[in-house]
Amino acid sequence: MNAPLTAVQHDSLQKTDRQSQIVRALQAHLPAHALIWHAEDTTPYECDGLTAYRQRPLVVALPETEAQVAAVLKTCHQLGVPVVARGAGTGLSGGAMPHALGVTLSLAKFNRILKIDPVSRTAVVQCGVRNLAISEAAAPFNLYYAPDPSSQIACTIGGNVAENSGGVHCLKYGLTLHNVLRVRGFTAEGEPIEFGGEALDAPGLDLLALVIGSEGMLAVTTEVSVKLVPKPQVARCIMASFDDVRKAGDAVAAVIAAGIIPAGLEMMDKPMTAAVEDFVHAGYDLDAAAILLCESDGTAEEVEEEIGRMTAVLRSCGATAIAVSSSEEERMKFWSGRKNAFPASGRISPDYMCLDSTIPRKRLADILLAIQQMEKKYGLRCCNVFHAGDGNLHPLVLFDANDPDELHRCELFGADILETSVAMGGTVSGEHGVGVEKLNSMCVQFTAAENEQMFGIKRAFDPAGLLNPGKVIPTLQRCAEYGKQVVRGGRLPHPDLPRF
Repeated sequence: MNAPLTAVQHDSLQKTDRQSQIVRALQAHLPAHALIWHAEDTTPYECDGLTAYRQRPLVVALPETEAQVAAVLKTCHQLGVPVVARGAGTGLSGGAMPHALGVTLSLAKFNRILKIDPVSRTAVVQCGVRNLAISEAAAPFNLYYAPDPSSQIACTIGGNVAENSGGVHCLKYGLTLHNVLRVRGFTAEGEPIEFGGEALDAPGLDLLALVIGSEGMLAVTTEVSVKLVPKPQVARCIMASFDDVRKAGDAVAAVIAAGIIPAGLEMMDKPMTAAVEDFVHAGYDLDAAAILLCESDGTAEEVEEEIGRMTAVLRSCGATAIAVSSSEEERMKFWSGRKNAFPASGRISPDYMCLDSTIPRKRLADILLAIQQMEKKYGLRCCNVFHAGDGNLHPLVLFDANDPDELHRCELFGADILETSVAMGGTVSGEHGVGVEKLNSMCVQFTAAENEQMFGIKRAFDPAGLLNPGKVIPTLQRCAEYGKQVVRGGRLPHPDLPRF
């Protein structure tokens, strides 16, 4: 009856005490409905779109005003509590996965469009506004917001800023970075901060490009000013079939080499086209080893000329069949398969892990063939869809998360894809972020000194390391334990450190 507490019981008691302390402190700043901490209420926040990794937060705060956001951050900073900002939770790298002893700061209630200015072609929106909602609001002025990730019906602009999201049209119109003018929010200490501006230049150092893609590690975004672009008069899409993935990959490089920048240039392999065709019936060629979707937009004359040039290039590269959309309805039908690649994969497998590396365009066929060999090595299937025009891969490794061995093999498969991409001259991430998913593979891309430089930037904004800790940048110890620390100049960094 008076037996001492076990280590597990002691840790649980400490965790409960810490939770009570945080709740009491935040209750002074938030209404009762904006603060949740019971397990059954916090479980929906335990993961983002990367569902293989889960962790319930101690507390979830749902502020409704910027003053409340500042108060939450100030309170957590005073208590030394980690804070993980969260938007819609559609991220695919575990960037919004909670900290076990931290507060998840949900910004879902910041969902107002504050201003649409058709003259300056800009919009000012709160961070929780959906990506697609911006274009819907701008549509009466014949304008739209160009970045269009596949999750655009649900993902938020704040999340897009955190990950520097792109989409199928980013080849021509750019990523989030190229379409955002200003980001406003708060530091880890709860102090207001602003990056960029709506003028052509902003005073001081231009740190906008630093915060966009920083995955919530430098500041918490609450408001964003974005560029709007005119809707093109005409848009048409080519669907080209190839009987060999190398021909398809070479065709992508040939289109760009011809001086053509399509509005979109996407590639799907045979397993992916089969999955999406069964799902949306887009009319894809199921006999093709790969298909390309090439879109042109602009005036009718521009589109007609560009479609002709792209068709000639594709035929010269060995396309076995070419179809060109003749109506907006048919164009959207061509794109429906690509836009539904992820849910289509979810119909044929209990779980999937979507990777996000990039490679030089000329290596598209090489990475596809390498992935085919990896399928045999790890005993798992993989469907592939690429933002082919800019070399951004989205392999979807199919597995069953309820089988620990399959999950482990999936992790090894994913790491192999990422690290093979680096070996081919690419990077471990294009637009989904590093989060927790790609931490180990960061050791392969960056040296210890380079990672330390990134930690230095983190410390400059967040000296206490409370914003989204344990993500994005691997520690030296982690890289040593992973056993794959990259070496430059023939010298291993920190030779005195034990390797495992």
